[in-house]
Amino acid sequence: MCTLEKRGDLFLLTLTGDDEHRLHPDTIASILSLLDQVKSESTRGSVLITTAHGKFFSNGFDLAWAQSAGSGAIGRMHQMVESFKPVVAALFELPMPTIAALNGHAAASGLIFALSHDYVYMRKDRGVLYMSEVDIGLPVPDYFSALVVAKIGTSIARRELLLSGKKLKGEEAVALGIVDSAAHDSTESVVEATVSLGESLAAKKWSGEVYASIRKSLYPELCKLLSLTTKTPNL
Repeated sequence: MCTLEKRGDLFLLTLTGDDEHRLHPDTIASILSLLDQVKSESTRGSVLITTAHGKFFSNGFDLAWAQSAGSGAIGRMHQMVESFKPVVAALFELPMPTIAALNGHAAASGLIFALSHDYVYMRKDRGVLYMSEVDIGLPVPDYFSALVVAKIGTSIARRELLLSGKKLKGEEAVALGIVDSAAHDSTESVVEATVSLGESLAAKKWSGEVYASIRKSLYPELCKLLSLTTKTPNL
């Protein structure tokens, strides 16, 4: 489901297997547990890189699991929305730089997971970004919208992502300011590029507590929805 590897100062969190990496409650719990481990083991210079195996980074919530409950489908959707919020909060509180290395498609909550990192790298030859909610008739959770507003700088880019149902490839996503890079033609090269970035960030040996505090101060409205304090730490 998920693995965590330590490479010097770098933590590498990987969604394993070759499926769509749907965010079922068990998967969400596993990710949250590993993020808690990363936080507890962090030191000055730590960096997190998140990636996945196969064609998908993550195709979002496990809709089939929700729909299998029949009349209970709405309750299961609400459960996933609420259980995923602490994952986003954990990434914003993590005392280190965070990088998403997208091996393939990132859709709906899978894209929100990626955007919750400080940096996002994509492949140029495979993978799209897609917010499917408008196409499948589901409302966008408030903290999803707040994250998109906080992280994506223009109304045009936000419209393309949330209101058009458009599947954005790497170069277009870079042009719209949604991701940082889409210059790589394999999963291995994306991960290598993020490892290189991670090592350069780790060399700064920043205070993780200060880094997390500055990050949260940039997104006050989102942090309010995530119940995160933006108080400056005591030095």
